[in-house]
Amino acid sequence: MPQFYITTAIDYSNGDPHLGHALEKVGADCIARYRRLRGDQVHFLMGMDEHSQAVLQAAEENGTSPRAWVDLMADRFADFWNRLEVSNDDWIRTTEPRHREAVIELLRRIRRHNPDDLYVGDYEGLYCVGCEEFKQPAQIADGRCIEHPTLELVPTKERNHFFRLSRYRDTLLDRIRSGEFRVEPAIRRNEIVRLLEDGLQDISVSRHRLSWGIPFPDDADQTVYVWFDALINYLSATGFPAPGYQRLWPADLHVVGKGITRFHCVIWPAMLLAAGEAIPRQVWAHGYVQWEGTKMSKTAGTAVTLGEAIERHGPDALRYFLLREVGFEADGNFSWERFDERYTADLADGLGNLVSRSLAMVAKYRGGIVPAARDETPLDQAGRETISAFTHAMDILDLRGGAEAAWTLVATANLYIQQVAPWKLAKEGREAELDIALAALARALYRLAVLASPFVPGKAGAICGSLGASGEPTASAWNSLADPPVGGLVSSRPQVLFPKPASV
Repeated sequence: MPQFYITTAIDYSNGDPHLGHALEKVGADCIARYRRLRGDQVHFLMGMDEHSQAVLQAAEENGTSPRAWVDLMADRFADFWNRLEVSNDDWIRTTEPRHREAVIELLRRIRRHNPDDLYVGDYEGLYCVGCEEFKQPAQIADGRCIEHPTLELVPTKERNHFFRLSRYRDTLLDRIRSGEFRVEPAIRRNEIVRLLEDGLQDISVSRHRLSWGIPFPDDADQTVYVWFDALINYLSATGFPAPGYQRLWPADLHVVGKGITRFHCVIWPAMLLAAGEAIPRQVWAHGYVQWEGTKMSKTAGTAVTLGEAIERHGPDALRYFLLREVGFEADGNFSWERFDERYTADLADGLGNLVSRSLAMVAKYRGGIVPAARDETPLDQAGRETISAFTHAMDILDLRGGAEAAWTLVATANLYIQQVAPWKLAKEGREAELDIALAALARALYRLAVLASPFVPGKAGAICGSLGASGEPTASAWNSLADPPVGGLVSSRPQVLFPKPASV
């Protein structure tokens, strides 16, 4: 069984998650669920980044200790991801002993393999507390960080430990250009290539006397820089440095936001190369969720909370909207109007209506027993074409394309009902033709439950249950898509999958 190790960025513990966080986590979960369907042994990692000045400030503002604050935030984040049906296998926090051990060991391995790559020097520059990073001129617009324009940049001068990042420019360029290290989508890969072509500067990897963080090995006056610390979580979660961590490492896919590609596509692989470790196979950098053209962020505040968005139409509806409407490549807009429109058209009147009317006819005309007819129909042909289009899209991480392919079959099946008119067949006593039509619809529902499950896992499981199949779709269900085993299943009329609110 192929191993597939997928991670998301770990989130700062300085405030509640927003829709941008949700897009990343739901998107990565969609990929993880798809790979499980394909038979991979998936290990899906998420977690919290808990060592930062932002945490110290948030704890102080809320009158509590940093430890109490990060415990509270970890629980809040985990609760949101549970509500959104995210199926991560591990949850790492950078305050855990396993992470501290991995950070210290990686630094020691860099010293052992490339001792000149770590040295002490002075640094002076403009520091963004929101990014926890010294900013380069290209990252500043109108005197502000382009990622956090509401925050003042802080002039800072320190004597720190440095990492010789400049040494790894050519190696990283070669690996990206050869495809050995994949940076996707292409627009992000081109940005990273240009950054590397312009040359790299060595970076500070410690902070002087910061009270909240991992002490720098053999230097009690310095704390490991939060980004250097945080990136190592992907390796910490494999069991590194204990024997056997290579079962998971290197990671197959890091899913991150486009604003942190420099860390994940330049600094992180360089750190690993310096330590003699394998680098990740791929980084996918998604765009931002915007509200009226502005990026949603904890620092600037948001016009809509994640809790409100989940409660609007339920977790499955929000998952679907983020991946189908906002998308997983470029920036996309969120609005209540578009959410309501997509919910009504695609979910309530689309998938929900198809399931309801199909199973209602099986109940009315066949007592709930799915006919065993196996005759080929145009709907079956459309189903096979959908599977092919869906597979192609999902294999290249085109999640929007995957959703579009699945919901094309929804439209085709609803049109099939209108064209075949099972009620007319029943009225005219054309029983064999009616069996063929109802069986074809049941096969379409089976296929849709499987294909839709990475996007709307809760509702996909409900469709399976109503159809008489068992539980949430699995790899065996995927392997049955060519010839869904629905004949003879005892179906039931489902509850309304996507009820229309009075305001919609």
